[in-house]
Amino acid sequence: MGEKGANWGRKRGEGRGEMGGKRVKRGKNGNKLNFGIGILWDLGISRSSWVFGNSEMPIPIFQTLFQSPDEGWQVFTSAQAPDGKCLCTAVIPVQGSCSRDLRSLQLRQLLEKVQNISQSMEVLDLRTFRDLQYLRNTEALMKGLDSRLRVASEGHKALNARSFQDLKEKMRELLPLLPVLEQYKADSRLIVHLKDEVRNLSGILLAIQEEMGAYDYEELQQRVLLLEARLHACLQKLGCGKLTGVSNPITIRASGSRFGSWMTDTMTPSTDSRVWYMDGYYKGRRVLEFRSLTDFVSGQNFVQHLLPHPWAGTGHVVFNGSLYYNKFQSNVAVRYHFRSRSVLVQRSLAGAGYNNTFPYSWGGFSDIDFMVDENGLWAVYTTNQNAGNIVVSRVDPHTLEVLRSWDTGYPKRSAGESFMICGILYVTNSHLAGAKIYFAYHTNTSSYEYTDIPFHNQYSHISMLDYNPRERVLYTWNNGHQVIYNVTLFHVINTAGEL
Repeated sequence: MGEKGANWGRKRGEGRGEMGGKRVKRGKNGNKLNFGIGILWDLGISRSSWVFGNSEMPIPIFQTLFQSPDEGWQVFTSAQAPDGKCLCTAVIPVQGSCSRDLRSLQLRQLLEKVQNISQSMEVLDLRTFRDLQYLRNTEALMKGLDSRLRVASEGHKALNARSFQDLKEKMRELLPLLPVLEQYKADSRLIVHLKDEVRNLSGILLAIQEEMGAYDYEELQQRVLLLEARLHACLQKLGCGKLTGVSNPITIRASGSRFGSWMTDTMTPSTDSRVWYMDGYYKGRRVLEFRSLTDFVSGQNFVQHLLPHPWAGTGHVVFNGSLYYNKFQSNVAVRYHFRSRSVLVQRSLAGAGYNNTFPYSWGGFSDIDFMVDENGLWAVYTTNQNAGNIVVSRVDPHTLEVLRSWDTGYPKRSAGESFMICGILYVTNSHLAGAKIYFAYHTNTSSYEYTDIPFHNQYSHISMLDYNPRERVLYTWNNGHQVIYNVTLFHVINTAGEL
């Protein structure tokens, strides 16, 4: 939003009673003044982040695509806050972290040495076998030569020229035996060296075993996995947080037109990795369902759903096996069930604008935007009664009945896109390059605040932006590119709770 719009927003926000006008006290660096335990959990290549205190906890999203840095277990800071809570930041490495500590580094080095020794022994064995075969083949020749020499020594007068020449030929045949014997000498020295190496390795292994105590490598790895499982359980208990950062974009695929939407189910078990793809922003009816993200990237293994009613905009969402979308040229919300391939329910959103009456700044019939967060299904739209300001409504996912609505006071035409996280509506100030997450409305307190969260718009035209609470990432359609962003959420942990 431009400077004029920004000034308008501040004046309206600070003066309107119905919006609450609650401002959040912030420190000099812009951070909310809270204390708690901070845990930074690095579990993989693409990840979402939860922040506690001033630190973050990432969660793996697409572990087959991205990798994390080679870091071990570390504690960066620790301090005691005035209220008695502990504030710390810990880095916990990826699964199988035993491979990253000092002992494991030594073990890998030892393994390399053992492999080198094994290779040397194998070469030595092959060479010894070859030379032994040669010696066996020359055994008869040596016996014959020995008898000839014995005869010659007993009666050298009987040794004529022809016999002498024959004896020389036999001696010449034995000349290759000399390098074989030299090689045997070298091999004997190598064997002594290998014996010393094995003796050294045994001593180092014994020292490592004493340092590691009673646990072998597999037991240590099981302990790491158990701790990671406990941390996962801890994360689920933490619940919601406040958005403090968005990662750089991760491009999954480039396909389709300039406008569209793509998503995964926000409420299905993690084993369900289907991806839905809807190209275009109006009058479309074709929804492609891919079996997995890998299939989506390759464009293979998909089925097609043909909707009975065309859609408007790109504000669709898949929630618990159903697609929620805005019916074209109406303010009707439609719930389409994928398994039965039928519309289960449709209902009008009373007073909601449609048909480009109150779209986002990019237009595209984006009057009604459905979204899902940790609290359930939401609809974002605008009515004439709210003077074009964004309205947030909780919606019953079964009946599409509006349960409660909030007037945010933010003009929808000044918003690039918006999304819900933990009951907070976040609004970008543009759909173009240079966009920021500029405004946040808290439904739990009916209050708002202005934010300044950078948001890298890599392809310069975002026409869809949605948060997935199951994966804790942002899905975007950016100028024909399907892109995700990891998020960083802030939360204060009570140290009295079980971790």
